[in-house]
Amino acid sequence: MTETASPRAPKDPAVRKTLRAAQAALAAEHAAVYGYGVVGARVAQERAAEAREAYDAHRARRDAMSRTVRDLGGVPEAAAAGYALPFAVTDADGAVRLAAELEARVAAVYADLVGAAGDALRGEAAGALREAAVRAVRWRGGGVAFPGLTERNAPDRPSGSPDRT
Repeated sequence: MTETASPRAPKDPAVRKTLRAAQAALAAEHAAVYGYGVVGARVAQERAAEAREAYDAHRARRDAMSRTVRDLGGVPEAAAAGYALPFAVTDADGAVRLAAELEARVAAVYADLVGAAGDALRGEAAGALREAAVRAVRWRGGGVAFPGLTERNAPDRPSGSPDRT
């Protein structure tokens, strides 16, 4: 993480914790933007508009999180050149599964940010968590009891973790 690269890096431990969670949310948004590029290439025509809307929403959230990281005194992490997908996406069904997985992973990091953030940012993070959970339900066709928390037991790489191999 590059939070210490800024001459304005926060000294307050609570702000540093919030900054780490914001960087994780930014990384998840970078990964979601990348992933929706794959989804858009494979999804069936009847869901293409939904994929485009989600792509645009994640781009907007990515840009907002970049500003948030700066506001917290950090240097926003850049997107990786590529990200490891959790499975091969070879058809429209795989694209739908990937979209649901992307949203679940994004929800998980926003759940962390809700817990780490102060009041104003907490509201923004809760809104992002809600949006990701709603999109996950739409893609998956069903919901989970506690969006953003079910992923805690998942063995895969956390969302937003680029493939740096």
